[in-house]
Amino acid sequence: MIPKLPIRERNSHKGTYGRVLLIGGSRGMAGAISISGMAALRGGAGLVCIAAPDAVVDVVASFHPCYMTIPLPCDENGRLCRAALDPILLAANSATCVALGPGMGRSEDVDFLTNELFRKIECPLILDADGISGLQIENLSVNAIQGARVLTPHPGEMERFSGAAASNRDLQKQMAASIAKKFGWTIALKGYQTVVTNGERTEVNSTGNPKMAAGGSGDCLTGLIAALIAQGLSPYKATHLGVVIHGKAGDLAAARFASPSVLATDIIELLPEAFAWSSLV
Repeated sequence: MIPKLPIRERNSHKGTYGRVLLIGGSRGMAGAISISGMAALRGGAGLVCIAAPDAVVDVVASFHPCYMTIPLPCDENGRLCRAALDPILLAANSATCVALGPGMGRSEDVDFLTNELFRKIECPLILDADGISGLQIENLSVNAIQGARVLTPHPGEMERFSGAAASNRDLQKQMAASIAKKFGWTIALKGYQTVVTNGERTEVNSTGNPKMAAGGSGDCLTGLIAALIAQGLSPYKATHLGVVIHGKAGDLAAARFASPSVLATDIIELLPEAFAWSSLV
């Protein structure tokens, strides 16, 4: 059984389906956060806003007309700087769900922002990509975190985050469950048969295929999970459903396109068919 989204009422409006705030991007990686934004739109969020460095925010805005953008202070390399903290916290006050990390890059200031935002944002927050790599878990205490948290590491990020080697899938699964249980998080350990765990429950996904092993696929998943949380699913159920839908869209794309890989934009294009499939299983 996979989670289901609630039926949309006839008298609902965009505010009914939540506000997603996505934070990320940097010079040379504006596409990553834009893919997250497009996936959040197609995933059903009522409103989507991308907060990105001022140096790339116009590029981000050019990818799709249906999400909003917020320009943030950045350094000379086009990465977020510490001065972005207060504007992000202000924007997060009106968000239903926040996602942080795609295309953000790494620097001392970016890591500072990651750890401050991870502690202080009160609504559910999804941490992905460079955000996971910059998280200083050794400095965290359970009571210091304000809201629900979802982490979506691939094996390399899980190794940097937990110390468990990317080549040791079994140990990484154990570490994911242990960390999730300790902090009350949801973790989606990506890869073949992605594992979703909160330490108490674990789901092993059966959708997806090797053609999805291409840049941007994980950014798509981040935006999709954010949209599902914004529509009212719990972080665990949203992550479970998001992983299944994401993989199914990848399966549909692999069958449709005779190419060695599936692009993240192909996955987004086929999310509607994947949602239709999920309503029948």
